[in-house]
Amino acid sequence: MEFNFKKKYGQNFINDKNVINNICKLVDANEDDLIIEIGPGAGAITGVLTQLNSYYIAYEIDVELDNYLSKYTSTKFRIIYDDFLKRDIKEDIKDIKYNRLFIVGNLPYYITTPILLSLVDNKIKSYKNIFMVQKEFGDRLTAKPGNREYGSITALLNNFYDIKKELFIPKEKFTPKPKVDSVIISLLTKESNVNYSKYKKFIRYAFQFKRKNLRNNLKGYDLEAIETVLKKHNYTLNNRAEDIPYEVFVDIINTILS
Repeated sequence: MEFNFKKKYGQNFINDKNVINNICKLVDANEDDLIIEIGPGAGAITGVLTQLNSYYIAYEIDVELDNYLSKYTSTKFRIIYDDFLKRDIKEDIKDIKYNRLFIVGNLPYYITTPILLSLVDNKIKSYKNIFMVQKEFGDRLTAKPGNREYGSITALLNNFYDIKKELFIPKEKFTPKPKVDSVIISLLTKESNVNYSKYKKFIRYAFQFKRKNLRNNLKGYDLEAIETVLKKHNYTLNNRAEDIPYEVFVDIINTILS
């Protein structure tokens, strides 16, 4: 395709139809559901998913891509040329009477974390999210406690989603070819019984210095009370945050900060 790819937007378009179809199979939406696509690009995934006849909103920051996306015309389809992170998503979808919400997208690395956090921060109640991310980031989100890849974003998001790596996508499947491989991850929303603001703040402090233990990182909290909860799960304040399953952090919040 003849297109002026813009590095500032992290534009790398997928060029393999089999990969596109395999991604779209993960979106099991029907006519009563709503699909939000972040960064449709030239419409490779859009063209397949709109065949489901679901309600569809696409957010694209690059208006030059209208040459590729303007062909998708339907009373159930809307494209918004704006920065997804600057939108009031609840306002954008308030008039759509839908059943389940699916969010899909090929997320540039530099905004992957902000986008995922915005969905949680703004309490966007999706049913399932299907995102293409850099392989290293997918490894982080699915890492288990005790693994060096397990970090604050892992503990935070796994409390709200069942996260799974679905597909490996080599860099050769993109135009232009990026420097790294990618993976498709699915994030299936699950119920959470923890105060989000308290949990997010606690996680941030617990992981603030990766090489320090919880005793040092959580000096602003009641360490004696935290130790009591940790021992119940066979951990102590001498452990680092990367050793602790997110469920234990939830128990701490619900026990001492409820």
